[in-house]
Amino acid sequence: MRNLRDMTRVCVIGAGSSGIAACQVLHARGIEFDCYETGSEIGGNWRYLNDNGMSSAYRSLHINTSRQLMEYKSFPMPDHLPAYPSHYQIAEYFDDFVKHHGFRDRITFRTEVTRVEPKENGFNVTARWRDGGNEITNHYDHVIVANGHHWSPRLPEPAFPGEFTGLQLHAHDYKTPEILEDKRVLVLGIGNSACDIAVESSRVARRTFLAMRRGAHIVPKYLFGKPTDELTTSWLASKTPFWFQRLSFQLMLRLARGKVTDYGLPQPDHKVLHAHPTVTDDLLTRLGHGDIAVKPNIVRLDGDTVMFADGSTEQVDIIVYCTGYKIEFPFLDDDVVPVRDNEVALFRRVVDPVHKGLYFLGLIQPLGAIMPLAEAQAEWVADIVEGRAALPSEEDMRAEIAAYGRKLHERYVTSKRHTIEVDFFAYKSELAAERRAGARRVQTASG
Repeated sequence: MRNLRDMTRVCVIGAGSSGIAACQVLHARGIEFDCYETGSEIGGNWRYLNDNGMSSAYRSLHINTSRQLMEYKSFPMPDHLPAYPSHYQIAEYFDDFVKHHGFRDRITFRTEVTRVEPKENGFNVTARWRDGGNEITNHYDHVIVANGHHWSPRLPEPAFPGEFTGLQLHAHDYKTPEILEDKRVLVLGIGNSACDIAVESSRVARRTFLAMRRGAHIVPKYLFGKPTDELTTSWLASKTPFWFQRLSFQLMLRLARGKVTDYGLPQPDHKVLHAHPTVTDDLLTRLGHGDIAVKPNIVRLDGDTVMFADGSTEQVDIIVYCTGYKIEFPFLDDDVVPVRDNEVALFRRVVDPVHKGLYFLGLIQPLGAIMPLAEAQAEWVADIVEGRAALPSEEDMRAEIAAYGRKLHERYVTSKRHTIEVDFFAYKSELAAERRAGARRVQTASG
């Protein structure tokens, strides 16, 4: 590990999709920074079998947003890639992104940040070489946290009563379908991973059950021959009221796929776009073929028998929990940035209102892709670091955080899955407006 004796200005934690976006912006502006990455390569969650142990990618994973929406503004994806690339192709794109911008030497690999301690004039960051050696502490004016939020599995809370004698695993640990061959498999969840794994299971397992607490609106990857998000995040869609977007999208889904209840799924208890979308082209077909049986939520486990909320029971060999992830910052004391029920109080989803110089990139769940939004977040943070933009008062930041929380609870289904949701274009505009407001505060302060 490099032992930097001269104080550098910014520390970036993580070299996944958000971390490298931060590095690119800082590098382009000539801002001194160091990036620490636990793994041996960049890519974070998109690096299959990442040796940092944090990747939740399974072998068959493809992106659920089209490449045109996912690409960085500073480095578009090549035209030869398909509309929905695989994780292998995305990881290669990240490698090319870093090579193109020329900052790989600023990333210290195989290095875990173990502690970030706020100080009066910045932060002490303690890191440890993964293969052994002493911890080293460096001082930074600013810290950008980009450690991701799809790496710490969340299991059902409270746990289901009873005991299960078969195999239980979280989607985080699922990689290939061989483990499911000739088994009776129960997949719990109705998100993207749950649907992908249930579809894979239905091709190799003896029986496949898909259980869920509530229904979901199933969104195909293509509508009318176009990637769906080209329609839902088009310029025209971004300029229309939300109610109109929702009704239009609902009509398109009905015309393209009919009602989800026709395939045996429960009627959703919420409107379209009031929960994070479940994107799959294969699930409804497998349901229509009878290859997947739909079940309500689990209520009890008894040996190899699972009892469901409708009173039915099934014998099961493997349960795969696709129940989401916890937001965690293991290097921060809980009282520095508290996480309560997967909620983090951040101004514009980025800035800690208490500790000056502490920022969080990519800690959002957009209706769209994270990468270009993380890039926009990084531009705003760089403005603050350079003094081009100033933040409002702590009181005003807390007021914005409270308003965001109210909007979330008004729109989305109450769930730990919906604590960091943003709309792609609305949030991008919000960041742009905040950058302008920050620049005006600097001008006002300078007279």
